[in-house]
Amino acid sequence: MHPNAATLRLAVLPRAGILTDAVLVLGGALFVALAAQISISLGFTPVPITGQTFAVVVVGAALGSIRGATSLALYLLLGIVGAPVYSEHKHGWHVFSGATGGYIVGFVLAALLIGFLAERGWDKQVSSSVSAMLTGSVVIYLCGNIWLHHVLHASWNTTLTYGLYPFVPGDIFKLYLAGLALPAAWKLVQRVKGSE
Repeated sequence: MHPNAATLRLAVLPRAGILTDAVLVLGGALFVALAAQISISLGFTPVPITGQTFAVVVVGAALGSIRGATSLALYLLLGIVGAPVYSEHKHGWHVFSGATGGYIVGFVLAALLIGFLAERGWDKQVSSSVSAMLTGSVVIYLCGNIWLHHVLHASWNTTLTYGLYPFVPGDIFKLYLAGLALPAAWKLVQRVKGSE
């Protein structure tokens, strides 16, 4: 293990090859798919509350920019081609091109950005880790709400009522949870390295 590595993936698996990276990318996509099934429909909006945002920020930080974004792009593609990976086991082009597609695109961009920040050490301290997770969440909501506004042909007030306001409290909790988890994982890596 190398605790001074740029990402947790490199700290734990410094000499991993393409097969290991492929497994990690697939594992990240499946982790997001599993988190998507933690879903609560609010009834008044087509956007459910899910565990996805937590999984997206963790995958991005742990795998780094390229592998994290690749993992989320794989998640996106798996859903389009028919794997039931989106929330409530949904899948297909009609789901991706519908009201929630922008959030899924935002997942890819957020993983890329959070991975980039993690590669620069932002995931090693709680304050910077929370900032990285918040930045990723902003990207997800920016993409999601622009897309939702276009799909619904609604006012911005309605769009934000359907696609942002109800989700802020839960996502603050999720980003703090992720922001605490990553530095804790780094401390664990350092402890294991110190005991070798």
